[in-house]
Amino acid sequence: MIVLFNKPFRVLSQFTTDSDKRTLADYIDIPGVYCAGRLDYDSEGLLILTDDGRLQQRIANPKHGKRKHYWVQVEGVPGEQDLDELRKGVALNDGMTRPAGATLIEAPPVWERVPPVRARKQIPTSWLELVISEGRNRQVRRMTAHIGYPTLRLVRHRVGSRQLGDLLPGEMTVLD
Repeated sequence: MIVLFNKPFRVLSQFTTDSDKRTLADYIDIPGVYCAGRLDYDSEGLLILTDDGRLQQRIANPKHGKRKHYWVQVEGVPGEQDLDELRKGVALNDGMTRPAGATLIEAPPVWERVPPVRARKQIPTSWLELVISEGRNRQVRRMTAHIGYPTLRLVRHRVGSRQLGDLLPGEMTVLD
């Protein structure tokens, strides 16, 4: 079984916690499924869950090179030179990242976030599509910060061939 879930902002990618934070258990009541990869508490979008351990490994383990696609709203407007840094890979404190796909895009078709992203009148924001094939802790956020454009909003919309589609935050679809 495969579950495609649109993880809302400020929800943990796990079923239990010792804190008062919302978890997957607040949305998903399907026994025996586990996350194939994670999204940070402050990130949104496609989370894949499965009851198949081998499939979970093929999706989550970076050695399989599963491509993950993100829409990233950043503070400022990166130029081609900045995007080229991401395309070549950047040096983070835990080593070089693999080369990423990096494109400046128009605002994608995303839902309103609650609470909304902070706005600064003097600093514009822009959207990137980033495609990575690994999944280090807060990797996309660290990559955009490294080139000088902090991430304001991060939405994963695709993992491999699986896409978020028209699922709204908190909604899921179950595939056989």
